[in-house]
Amino acid sequence: MIYLKSDEEIELLRNSNLIVAKTLAELAKIIAPGVTTLQLDKRAEEFIRDNGGVPNFLGYGGFPGSICTSVNDEVVHGIPSDKVVLKEGDIVSVDCGVLKDGFNGDSAYTFCVGEVDPDTISLLRTTKESLYKGIEQAVEGKRIGDIGFAVQSYCEERGYSVVREMVGHGVGRSLHEAPEVPNYGKRGNGITLKSGMTIAIEPMINLGTHRIIFESDGWTTRTADRKPSAHFEHSVAIRGGRADILSSFEFIEQVLGEREF
Repeated sequence: MIYLKSDEEIELLRNSNLIVAKTLAELAKIIAPGVTTLQLDKRAEEFIRDNGGVPNFLGYGGFPGSICTSVNDEVVHGIPSDKVVLKEGDIVSVDCGVLKDGFNGDSAYTFCVGEVDPDTISLLRTTKESLYKGIEQAVEGKRIGDIGFAVQSYCEERGYSVVREMVGHGVGRSLHEAPEVPNYGKRGNGITLKSGMTIAIEPMINLGTHRIIFESDGWTTRTADRKPSAHFEHSVAIRGGRADILSSFEFIEQVLGEREF
């Protein structure tokens, strides 16, 4: 069942996403060579709780962390660990969620660790741009397939591949609600978007093959060819003739300054 949100409920979702956005910006301040992903996790949980939220990933389906930290060829759901030490030239995708006042925020950003090679930078740029291409289609009367088509065509035209197994989703009182929001599809296919729907759009785009493998930890996914993967995510409300982005990268961009990622 798809739950349509009232204006008041959408503002509560925005408040939760504001904490997510600021948490990601706090992590942007400390991401550097020598930092462990567990250090990122601890800082995220501390910041979320200090700001009146609850880390909604922690314990979700048994997940052991407050954030997902996916490094290099890891696509999503990487488990924070004191054994994973970020190195110069790495990329790390941080997926973060917050529960506040009964509503969930959800957003993700892929960060560079020091100087990263140009091919990987191009992957990150294209993935981030494709997110906004998808968001442009998130308007009343369009269909879910229009979002997926926009993301897929933009990335594949530039030589990248789209993960099939992992998709976006509805978001609200539950972290994952209907409908699923694939990053691939055909124009005019799928559920019709209606005002009041709230969804998380999250392209997961690979430098090489679209195929992924699932690690034995039950969570981490990585690219089958071990080439890098990027992940960017916004939570969005369908508001008539426009997409209302509830999450934000503004605080991250303030931290990064002139750096793109």
